[in-house]
Amino acid sequence: MGMRCLLVCGVSIALPLFVGADVCKEIGMQNETPSVGQPFAFNCTFPPITFGKVNVLWYKSSRKIPVSQNVHSRIHQDHTWILFLPLAWEDSGIYQCIIEETDHCYRIHINLTVAKRSWCDNSGTSVSTLSDEYKQILHVGQDDSLMCHLHFPKSCVLDSIKWYKDCKEIERERFTSLGLKLSVSNVSAEDRGNYACMARLTHLGKEYTVLNSITVNITERVGNGGRIPKIIYPKNNSIEVQLGSALIVDCNITDTKENTNLRCWRVNNTLVDDYYSESKRVREGIEAPVSFQDHTFYTVNITFLEVKMEDYGLPFVCHAGVSAAYIILTLPAPDFRAYLIGGLTALTVVILSLTGVYNIFKIDIVLWYRSTFHPNGTAEDGKLYDAYILYPKPQRDSQSHDMDTLVWKILPEVLERQCGYKLFIFGRDEFPGQAVASVIDENIKLCRRLMVIVVPESPSFSMLKNMSEEQIAVYNALIQDGMKVILIELEKIEDYTAMPESIQYIKQKHGAIQWSGGFTEQSQVATAKFWKKVRYHMPPKRYPPSPPVQPLKHTPCHCAPGTWETSMGLITH
Repeated sequence: MGMRCLLVCGVSIALPLFVGADVCKEIGMQNETPSVGQPFAFNCTFPPITFGKVNVLWYKSSRKIPVSQNVHSRIHQDHTWILFLPLAWEDSGIYQCIIEETDHCYRIHINLTVAKRSWCDNSGTSVSTLSDEYKQILHVGQDDSLMCHLHFPKSCVLDSIKWYKDCKEIERERFTSLGLKLSVSNVSAEDRGNYACMARLTHLGKEYTVLNSITVNITERVGNGGRIPKIIYPKNNSIEVQLGSALIVDCNITDTKENTNLRCWRVNNTLVDDYYSESKRVREGIEAPVSFQDHTFYTVNITFLEVKMEDYGLPFVCHAGVSAAYIILTLPAPDFRAYLIGGLTALTVVILSLTGVYNIFKIDIVLWYRSTFHPNGTAEDGKLYDAYILYPKPQRDSQSHDMDTLVWKILPEVLERQCGYKLFIFGRDEFPGQAVASVIDENIKLCRRLMVIVVPESPSFSMLKNMSEEQIAVYNALIQDGMKVILIELEKIEDYTAMPESIQYIKQKHGAIQWSGGFTEQSQVATAKFWKKVRYHMPPKRYPPSPPVQPLKHTPCHCAPGTWETSMGLITH
């Protein structure tokens, strides 16, 4: 029983490891046959996967152990490279490179076969056998060049490069060594042969010798195309294509008429038709030649019946003799216009919603802001009062009683005692014996607001159409000083045409607040809707509350009906 539990636990622990090892997408196998005793390096790159930020790890497949990243080890990982300093016989085997992106994983296998290679035998004759990668061509009668294919990471320094031909160091005038390139001027048939480039490699102070053998053939350049085919398209480029769509890509080639080069498409070093032999989803088309006077134009296409995720990132290579060029399928870049339009639409909706909410709750928001942050917008402005109360004496007794109650009792109770404002009420705050015009002209300039209370069909307003000093004072306050005006309707006024032009102007510019709530105790609370509107139009600064003002039980002498009607003045023309 205990053994069975151990087996179950072991399988449960090991199973995720085996499953995790198989989640990586297989890219392919690459064969390498370097020489024993020489430095060797292989770079794990697979465009466009390794173009961005990726994590690369090397493993020895046979033992499934990671390659050391200690730079002093003979075999170690150097960024995306695996580096052998130098190669030994026991290094032969299969290595794997794991490329990890955020959401994907790729695996490349390297079949490394360490061989004994001698580019010269004891008699001085070259005996090297090389792959196609190290076969190069020089063109007769042209200035051409050979390339020394020594690929190592930046931690390795290559210098002291020497070139050899048929085991002898090159010292002729037509050859010029420029780094890893050997320039050959006026190529002739005798330049055919076996070449080698030898360099000194320095890594962390240790020196090694590395050799690259090259077999060189000589050919003549004929016409525009020459003997080497020219691939016009593709140009080692990428193509954006939607997932699931069909695609046809042409490979356009120019070649001489006498050439019999093979033209085909490959993927992962395999013919496309063989690679997709089971699904037949991707097929190579029929070659279509077009003959011209000195060359032939070929078109070989490749057809994707349906592009799948496994096709993205693979180089599809068009071959024409020794020439090759590839395309890589990529997903289209996201359409930022849709995101931009959506974002702007959402932003517009939010702004409109906030604007609507603000318009609905504007008064409450402003009053809350004032009570919370105590803005001092009216500090040191030379004013003594927050509002000048200007009102008529209605003809009807009921209107007169309501007006007195509002002006003498309710306004001081709410605005002065509860809210801390300071009001100037004509008939209460002027000094005895002052001229009416002087009272209005002097005190209205000491106020931050002008509060005008109106009633419908008030005869007192009809009497204001004659120009007087009082009207001039009010005109100066409204027009020249730019004082803000609060217009309050004691009762609903439908038509303002009978009112003085000054009242019509105020109504048109500032609107009006209609008194509501009657004269009950509930109407004398500062949080009522009517008083919120009045407080919104009042200045933001608050003053210490004043002692409650008791309503007068009799009419002052200077506020007799006859006196009021003659002293009350508004703007007319």
